[in-house]
Amino acid sequence: MYKYFLMMLLAELIASSSQIFLKMSSKKSYLSTIREYLNCLVIGGYSLLMVSMVITVVFGYNKEKLGYMGTVVMEPISYVFVLILSRIVFKEKISKRKIVGMSLIICGIAVFFLNKPM
Repeated sequence: MYKYFLMMLLAELIASSSQIFLKMSSKKSYLSTIREYLNCLVIGGYSLLMVSMVITVVFGYNKEKLGYMGTVVMEPISYVFVLILSRIVFKEKISKRKIVGMSLIICGIAVFFLNKPM
């Protein structure tokens, strides 16, 4: 069960990285609309999102593994990853409200998995 939990963490980290790539692309200016949507950052971002989806489907949505609810509960951890990656890549500030929100997300995930037999 723990390896599926770790695979879901990896899938969410990959999905969060794809969001960072897409934001990096949106901050640049392009000469044409086609270049705006067909560049390495956008294609890489959507490719990472596809990889994340495949990992989630293969390792998450299965009753013997995490199950549907376990996978759905793991999805919000991507908010925590995006917050950390945004701080590293874009130097965004982390406010007290964001820390409280991320703490609530982590506590909610912990409560769900502590009550679930592994």
